[in-house]
Amino acid sequence: MAKLFGNLQLVMIVGLIVAIVVMFAFAASTPVDVNSVFRWLHLFFGVLWIGLLYYLNFVQVPLMPSIPAEQKGAVTGHIAPKVLFYFRWAAALTVLTGLVIAHVGGYLMPALTFAGQGAMDLIGVGMWMALVMAFNVWFIIWPAQKKILGVVEASDDAKAAAAPRALIASRLNTLLSIPMMYCMVSANLG
Repeated sequence: MAKLFGNLQLVMIVGLIVAIVVMFAFAASTPVDVNSVFRWLHLFFGVLWIGLLYYLNFVQVPLMPSIPAEQKGAVTGHIAPKVLFYFRWAAALTVLTGLVIAHVGGYLMPALTFAGQGAMDLIGVGMWMALVMAFNVWFIIWPAQKKILGVVEASDDAKAAAAPRALIASRLNTLLSIPMMYCMVSANLG
């Protein structure tokens, strides 16, 4: 057991196998199709993305000032780069799988252009919030964090200027995540 649970990749592989077994065990009552697989992936990547967003905003960022200077390198040199790797790719894959779901469901353009009504417009609001959030991850937070963490060469002034931009974008994403999740779970477009 220790060998299994001590290896994250092995845990993920076994989890994937169990999920596939469950999918096919219940295939008669809940068919396995492109939509159901992408909904499952969308949920997985979305939980990873928002979970890391909340970890950063509720745990790592608030605790950084209280971490002794000699220990900050462990966070900025090892933990933060790994968190930000999964964070940005989870954002991209959440958006991608969501767009596939909307395309397969036939409501991508009506939702994005608010040409539907009711639930379709609600999902459109959620989609636009998610797109803004993903934009923030890739084009504001990550470029700023690359400077802050020393992934790219930056002056002390550039690092100091990057920190509030990253914080504001991250806090905006936290703010938007709350109504975005409401939109996603309440629209129920099938």
